[in-house]
Amino acid sequence: MNRETTNRIRFVLEDVLPPIVRDSALFRGVASMAWGGHITRLAAFRERAPFLTADEYETLYREHPRVHEGTDNSEACIERIIADTVGDSVCDVGCGTGVLIKRIREARDGAGHYTGVDFVVADAAAIPGVDYVAARIEYLPFPDAAFDTVICTHVIEHVLEYRQAIAELRRICRTRLIIVVPREREYRYSFNPHFNFFPYTHSFLRAVHPVPRNHACVDIGRDIYYSEDRLEA
Repeated sequence: MNRETTNRIRFVLEDVLPPIVRDSALFRGVASMAWGGHITRLAAFRERAPFLTADEYETLYREHPRVHEGTDNSEACIERIIADTVGDSVCDVGCGTGVLIKRIREARDGAGHYTGVDFVVADAAAIPGVDYVAARIEYLPFPDAAFDTVICTHVIEHVLEYRQAIAELRRICRTRLIIVVPREREYRYSFNPHFNFFPYTHSFLRAVHPVPRNHACVDIGRDIYYSEDRLEA
């Protein structure tokens, strides 16, 4: 399933169904027909967010079914990311399978240096010209201003200490920072292990405060696309 399809499904589940239905045992029962007991485990995962151990966090993510084919990004977001990528060094934090950074590298004819980061890099395909580093977003093992462009898509919503994560992204970024998160509302039962929810673009702007003058924050098909220029931050 691609991102465009799931965004259409999310429109119905998040904006059409009333909250009294989404938070009900009836919805949990229907959702369990597709995902079994994992729906209940996801709800408990969010409820216990402040008390989770590192092992519990990693175990759930290892067992969580992969919804999208290759990447969580829509084609429109990928095209915008490619267009906004600048400089010779690019870092994709939360690279997953490596599809996005591969697309960026191909669009730029392989020029430059590319790094993919995830807390588990075993899922990433071996792509020539891309270095993979296993690390958590809250503690990135790079010096200040290490990369011209830093990209982080569909990660911030998963991170309890999201302000620390954003600070780390800004720290290692020299020129342009790009972040993509889903535009979504929180309900008790959902199909994703998300901690943070941003129903509007201005919701996300509060999360990245203080916002530099030269920035963009737009809705692209139910995903929030944010970029900022660090040279003016």
